Amino acid sequence: MDDFKDAFLQHPITASLLLAMAVSLCLSLIPSWSNLAYLPLSVLTTGLFLIYPFVLTILNLVFCLRKSQGELWRRAALRIEAVTMVLGVLFSLLLLTITNIDFQAGWEEVLYNSAIHSPVWPHAWPTVIVCLCVGLAGYGCLRRAPFQKMPPLWIVLSMSAMYLGMAVCALWVAQLFDLESLDLFFCLLPMNWIFLCIRLIREKIQDWKAVEEAEKRRFSNVFLEKLNQKVMDSASWPLWSFLLLWPLAGLCLMILALFGQRPDNIIRAWTETSQWNLSAQVSPPNIVTDGHYLCTVAATGHRRLVKPERLGIRHGQKVIVNRQLCVANAFEQILEERLPGFHRTVRDFYDACGLPVSRLIRSPYQADLVYLLMKPLEWIFLAVIYLNDPRPEDRIRMQYTDVTVHAMTNHLAD
Repeated sequence: MDDFKDAFLQHPITASLLLAMAVSLCLSLIPSWSNLAYLPLSVLTTGLFLIYPFVLTILNLVFCLRKSQGELWRRAALRIEAVTMVLGVLFSLLLLTITNIDFQAGWEEVLYNSAIHSPVWPHAWPTVIVCLCVGLAGYGCLRRAPFQKMPPLWIVLSMSAMYLGMAVCALWVAQLFDLESLDLFFCLLPMNWIFLCIRLIREKIQDWKAVEEAEKRRFSNVFLEKLNQKVMDSASWPLWSFLLLWPLAGLCLMILALFGQRPDNIIRAWTETSQWNLSAQVSPPNIVTDGHYLCTVAATGHRRLVKPERLGIRHGQKVIVNRQLCVANAFEQILEERLPGFHRTVRDFYDACGLPVSRLIRSPYQADLVYLLMKPLEWIFLAVIYLNDPRPEDRIRMQYTDVTVHAMTNHLAD
C-alpha cells in the first residue's frame, strides 16, 4: 500500500489520468455496446472531460483535509493544483460553447427556445469580478511571494483577500449546484479553488510555526509586545484574517460605488435572478422560435451581435428576424425566380445538410458563432441582390412580413 502511495505521489498527473480512464472504462462497459469500435474514443472523451474533473476535485479535497506529509506530498499537491487551474479554465471555456445559459441576460428579458437566464445579475458582474480578482491577488501573493520575507500583517491581509474570493465562489456553487444538470461542471473550478485556498492557508501556517520563534522580535512597550505576540502567532491568523475581511470588503465596495455599483450588489447579484437556487425573481416564459435553419438559429444569438429587428412569419409560425436572415431569404427568392432548377438542387442540399446542423445549435454562443461564420455568405448574397433587383432594400424588407405580427415586435426594438 505504501509503495502504491509513493508511486502515486511521484507521478500524480499520470496516475490521476489513468484512474479517470479506468473509471470511464468501467462505466462504458455497463451498457451493451452494439459497436465496440467506438469504445476507445468513448472511454477517452468520457474519462478526460467528464471523469477527470471529479478526480481532480477529490484529490484537491484530500490534499486540503490532510496535513502535508513531507516534500513528496507537497510536490504532488502542487502539480495537481497546476493541472486543476489550467484544465479548469480551459474546460469552463469549452463548456460555455455548449451551455444554454446566457450570461448577459437579466431575469426580466424574454429569451428564446431553451435559453436560460444568467445566474448572476448582469448589472452586478463588475462587483463579482472585482471580488474574485481581489481573491486571486491574495492567493498569488501568498503562493508566490518569499514567505519568510513577508511581514505577518501582509500574510493576514492576503488571507483576508482569499476569504473574499472564497465567499464569492461559495455563493456561485450554492447558486448553480444541481446534481441532475450539466451546470454542475460550472461549480467544479470554484469548488476546487476553495480547496486550494484552504490548503495554502494551512500550509503557510504550518511553515510559519517552524520559524516562528526565530522570527519573533521583542518590544519594551507592553502594548506593542502583546500585539506583536498576537500577530506572530500563526494559529490566530485565520481569525485575524476573518476580522480584516470586513474592512477589506467595505473598501472594495466603496471603490466600486464610485463606478456606479451599489453596495448591496454583492447580494443582489444572486437574488436578482431567476431559475437558480438563490433566485428571488420569476422570468417571463421563453418564446419558442422556428430554429430549423442556420440563419434562423443565428438570429437567436446575443442581441448586440445578431441585432434582431422584429418578428416575422415563416410557414405560419413566428420567427425572430434579423438582416442576415432577410438577406439570405431574398437571395433565395431571386435564385428561385432566375434559376428555378438550380434553386431546387440547392434547396434540397441545404434541407439535407442545414437542418441536422441547426439542431446541434442550442446556446446563444453557438448561434453567435454561426452568425459570424455566415457573414461572408451574407455579403455575397447581398451583392447578388444588388446586381439583380432595382430596389434591393425593398425586397430585403419585405421578407417574412405580415401585418399580424407588427404589434408584437416592440420588445425587440430596444
